[in-house]
Amino acid sequence: MGATRRGIVVGLALSGLTACGTGVLTRDDAGNPGSDGGFNPDGGMSLRVSGNALVDGSGQVIHLRGTNRSGTEYACIQNAGIFDGPNNEASVAAIASWHVRSVRVPLNEDCWLNINGVNPAYGGANYQLAIEAYVALLHRHGMYAELELHWSHAGGTPATGQQPMADQDHSPAFWTSVAAAFKDDPATFFGTFNEPYSITWACWQNGGSSCSTGYAVAGQQALVDAIRQGGANQPITLSGLDWANTMTSWLQYRPNDPAGQLIAEAHVYGGNACQSTSCFDSQMRPVAQVVPMIWGEVGEDYTGTDCTSNNIVNFLPWADANGVSYQPWTWDTWGDCLSLISNYSGTVNGRSAYASYVQSHLADLANVP
Repeated sequence: MGATRRGIVVGLALSGLTACGTGVLTRDDAGNPGSDGGFNPDGGMSLRVSGNALVDGSGQVIHLRGTNRSGTEYACIQNAGIFDGPNNEASVAAIASWHVRSVRVPLNEDCWLNINGVNPAYGGANYQLAIEAYVALLHRHGMYAELELHWSHAGGTPATGQQPMADQDHSPAFWTSVAAAFKDDPATFFGTFNEPYSITWACWQNGGSSCSTGYAVAGQQALVDAIRQGGANQPITLSGLDWANTMTSWLQYRPNDPAGQLIAEAHVYGGNACQSTSCFDSQMRPVAQVVPMIWGEVGEDYTGTDCTSNNIVNFLPWADANGVSYQPWTWDTWGDCLSLISNYSGTVNGRSAYASYVQSHLADLANVP
């Protein structure tokens, strides 16, 4: 989603997270993952691709029904902290209270790598440890995490927004580093790039000379390779074209993954080109029948101005019937119709029928795998 409201920063709370304790990644003095064996999420959570399904550690098929927690893609580059709103135990428990199984956490490559003028207080090791600790809290409350590259930029220009595709300058290095940090965390998976747009499928796959974006592009194959080079074998999601809404040639152009752990990611909002169940039947179902599919973002209307539930009442049941996971946008208090909550204690956004439907739908499926 490319809405400018992502740049609105309404608060920061860093209390309640530490880089130590049960289920939290630690680092040694050189900044490497600690020697305690890495991450061991409470409850033995894990996630793998098996055919066109996602399975947990016991081999049971699982559908990830969750949400997005926006803020970590923009607050750091705007010198406003790392999170937008609280990131402590109580705030994570509130997310879990909605029967959320997975949380999509957007990242900023400049903040992770501490480049292009990021305030060191919010970049590099400080940013990385904050993300690691937050993911550990999610796991402690029984939720999987998708870490995805949301904001990026080539060269020396700060990553302050969505680009057409990942850049060769920084994105592979970003993914090798993220993968190395989370390689021992089987309850986290990776989203290579948020919403590709204005590119071809050949550019999407291969980058380089296949593209005409004005900068050197890292294609999906390069990003998958970078993650595997970082030592991580967890599932990887690959978003389609046209702001992740077009999936027509995903199977034809999907990169090679030696681990066999690729997931097709689509984003679905009212107002998108593919927004009807008939389009889902023709364009998305054929992909979901071959590989797992997740709607990394889904919402009533991409503008955030439609507070009805006219679309979402069709979107989510279609996904359920076709084995598609989904993470509705967004667990933030921006005040628009796509904001699921009015406060970080988990009170539903009362002005949005969309938000109320998401809350009730997740509750109805709480005991369904």
